[in-house]
Amino acid sequence: MTPVVTGVRMSGARHRAELPLLVLGPSLGTSAGALWTDCAHHLADDFDVLAWDLPGHGHNRSVPDEPLTMAELAAGVLALVADVQEQRGDAGTPFAYAGVSVGGAVGLHLLLDHPDRVTAATLVCTGARIGDATSWSSRIEQVKASGTSGLVSASAERWFATGFMEQHPSRASALLHALADAADAGYVQVCGALAAFDVRDRLAEVTQPVLAIAGAQDPVTPPALVAGIADGVKDGRLVVLDHASHLAPAERPADVARLIRRHVRGESLESPEGAERSEGEAVRREVLGDAHVDRSLAGATDLTREFQDFITTYAWGGIWTRPGLDRRSRSMITLTALVGGGHHQELALHLRAARRNGLTWDEIKEVLLQTAIYCGVPAAHSAFRIAQQVRDEEDQ
Repeated sequence: MTPVVTGVRMSGARHRAELPLLVLGPSLGTSAGALWTDCAHHLADDFDVLAWDLPGHGHNRSVPDEPLTMAELAAGVLALVADVQEQRGDAGTPFAYAGVSVGGAVGLHLLLDHPDRVTAATLVCTGARIGDATSWSSRIEQVKASGTSGLVSASAERWFATGFMEQHPSRASALLHALADAADAGYVQVCGALAAFDVRDRLAEVTQPVLAIAGAQDPVTPPALVAGIADGVKDGRLVVLDHASHLAPAERPADVARLIRRHVRGESLESPEGAERSEGEAVRREVLGDAHVDRSLAGATDLTREFQDFITTYAWGGIWTRPGLDRRSRSMITLTALVGGGHHQELALHLRAARRNGLTWDEIKEVLLQTAIYCGVPAAHSAFRIAQQVRDEEDQ
């Protein structure tokens, strides 16, 4: 049996077929959109990004009648990829893969059972065996008794690092809603697949390059478990991310995207752009984007370098990381202040940041209308002109 896995395209249609294909796998109880959207935003310039949903999760409402295995889920992913590659005009070519937890387990089966199809794999917060049959049996009974909605509270404690829910409430809420919305039968089926999954004795068969990423605060697949993958395969590397638990692509999207990109390209992970950076720089990259931060840091001189350090430490590490306001609220406040101050270059930058932080264009319109009253009509007129330019760029 090959179960249906539903694809979610996460990059724009423009030049899609010209970019290498990157396939992203989910964690149990999540949807592709809730887990990968922010991370995929950082990858879309370099890859044609295709994520997939588990049976009964996200956009995939299909649940097989028969129990499924991890190998069968991997076959379902290959069937999805075959359809997409037919559209792209590159049927049968190898692709890059990244997966979280059960998505990482599927990635291991792709590497083991279909080694010619994957060029490089990034396996995130996962293991060659996750839990045991007893723990998964208990989880199955819990879902049968109270549904996936009964898992929300405990999952919030397992999934997120300290402070994440306060700092990123919309991102955390989307993930927990995806869990509550998952079909009980689909969740149970995947639990059964995890209960039977164990490839610890086969890791040495994996010859493709593997990057294993662990969350330092992850109680589900702790760093020692993830390290077992990096140590067991022939060409493995391990990165442990601070301030991350079990859903690293949602918790540290810019960092995970950068690591995936560098791994797929075969580049060194040991650089100032890697995982070892201050929290302020990580947040600055998440909000403003890698390209802007890279330009700012690369253009720093003996005159301006200390100012760049000052901005990173105090604005991004001191203010934007505070738990009192979520990033959407901070973006709205920042837009208003920039309109009032007439800082047009910074306004364009923070309009893009507001979109990364989840503001819709309708919400941005309301913010700018508000500035017309309190900052002045001429200032708002200029702001709307800049906003239209940014929106036009986004639509291209």
